[in-house]
Amino acid sequence: MSKVELVELNNELLEGIGSYCLRSKKKSTGYINKNNWLNNRFEEGLKYVQIIDNKKQVGFIEYTEAEYSSRVVHADGYLVIHCLWVSEVGKGYGTRLIHKCLKDAKKLAKKGVVVITNSKTSWTPSKEIFLKNDFQLIDSAPYDFELLVYPLTNEVKQPYFPTDWEERLKKFTNLTILRSFQCPYVEIATENILAGANKLNIPVELIDFQDREELMALSPTPYGIFSVIYKGQLISFHRLTVHSVIKKLRELI
Repeated sequence: MSKVELVELNNELLEGIGSYCLRSKKKSTGYINKNNWLNNRFEEGLKYVQIIDNKKQVGFIEYTEAEYSSRVVHADGYLVIHCLWVSEVGKGYGTRLIHKCLKDAKKLAKKGVVVITNSKTSWTPSKEIFLKNDFQLIDSAPYDFELLVYPLTNEVKQPYFPTDWEERLKKFTNLTILRSFQCPYVEIATENILAGANKLNIPVELIDFQDREELMALSPTPYGIFSVIYKGQLISFHRLTVHSVIKKLRELI
């Protein structure tokens, strides 16, 4: 019979176990950036919980208070789930991780828990597991983003997305990358944009978000941690191949 346990990482355990994503490339810049990012966020109350089955890492969940979140959503008083990923579905891993988050939200007397999903990319969690666990769809944004909530109070005012997405895009004419190191794959995604732009001799501006205030003001999507904009249009909010980057940029030249 398999032994399944949840392990909540701290600075010391992170040093030993390491983060889950990109763990096959522990010397990569993206992996190192992610671990550094986590180390700096634990003191803010961020939770990074891995699920272990027979001593094997099989998934994880990451969540934090909305006031420190890397997602563009107005949800003060809530916990925000950044990531949920499991290596195998049908074993209840995802549900156990979600229940851990809900338990912490109750312990902290939070109004509830929110998560942002997008069916068009694997860079966000799948909404089906949350609907299965009684989350409710309450808002949507361009590019297929959806906001789900698990309420823990009778709060009348629900979390919500900003609505000025088009205005945010218009601020950027030059090819611009806006990013945070919350995801280790951001580094690879950045490299591909730079490589594609270089082939077309297009200069790139790089903006590393310094805090949540800047992210909330500038990000053109709810995802928050990676956006590529050119001539006021969103090129991508996830990793593209170099070929796809060149193709998209040529359409706007």
